[in-house]
Amino acid sequence: QTQGGCRRPTPSPPALAAFHARPRVPAAMARRGLDEWIAKIEQMELLPEQDYKHLCEYVKEILLEESTVQPVAAPVTICGDIHGQFHDLLELFRTGGKCPDTSYIFMGDFVDRGYNSVETITLLLLLKARYPSRITLLRGNHESRQITQVYGFYDECLRKYGSTKVWRLCTETFDYLSLAAVVGDQFLCVHGGLSPTLDTLEQIRELQRVQEPPHEGPMCDLMWSDPDDIHGWGISARGAGYVFGGDIVQQFLHANDLKKIARSHQLVMEGHKWMFDERLVTVWSAPNYCYRCGNVAAILTVDSVHNKTFEIFREVEQNQAAMPPRSVVPYFL
Repeated sequence: QTQGGCRRPTPSPPALAAFHARPRVPAAMARRGLDEWIAKIEQMELLPEQDYKHLCEYVKEILLEESTVQPVAAPVTICGDIHGQFHDLLELFRTGGKCPDTSYIFMGDFVDRGYNSVETITLLLLLKARYPSRITLLRGNHESRQITQVYGFYDECLRKYGSTKVWRLCTETFDYLSLAAVVGDQFLCVHGGLSPTLDTLEQIRELQRVQEPPHEGPMCDLMWSDPDDIHGWGISARGAGYVFGGDIVQQFLHANDLKKIARSHQLVMEGHKWMFDERLVTVWSAPNYCYRCGNVAAILTVDSVHNKTFEIFREVEQNQAAMPPRSVVPYFL
């Protein structure tokens, strides 16, 4: 894949082995430092670049130990797109409970669009470092080098840090994120949707995820595809991924002994939307998306016996005083 016009090689097994051999941060020292960093970022105090480097190295070690399809125990709260709306992310935690008291899955698109992508991804990475078993971060289509250079995160990093180093650190870390999660062997969580070339969870597990997302193929489909009221598969107007019908969802669930699919990727004015006889749900967690859409946001809690509860929350007042980025690219679809 390309980065700035240059081909970015997929890490080889020796490179991954060398990464595994890096010394770990001592746990006690990491906890003290992480608690301090979390308190600072909640007050919107940015991490110094050198600390950010240590954070990303630490989180990449954690992510390397996770599966491409990460198993997650219930109870857990499932969240949709955040898109840099940092104050709304804090409201999400006030609504659903603080981590680690509540276990979370975030289904991608942490950055871009909103005014505070830096603070948003920093807090999520810090929580992953501090409570790795209590927060699961999945990769969305915006966790990529190409997309973030267009939709805001790159420019925000440059503006706030005076260089692109933090952007590079974050996008390198994105390469290690899981592509899906399964809650209690029943509930598949993925950012976008399904792929015509992926019939089983085992095929997803076998994907080489440590790379910039390609423009086509199964990895791309998981991040870009959408459900639709059609039969079978269709061409997506997004220009990436596919649209798929309820019959496809039913076949995938049956083949993998699953009950339901949770995904995000599409704005839902009510915060959540069931489709296909409640076999698939879209969860959206960015209220008043782009500070103008007027939608509410939702999070989905799956309890220990797999009962499902939605909690609704609205935009917080702090967003009204947020400073906009230098430019806002109109959203496509």
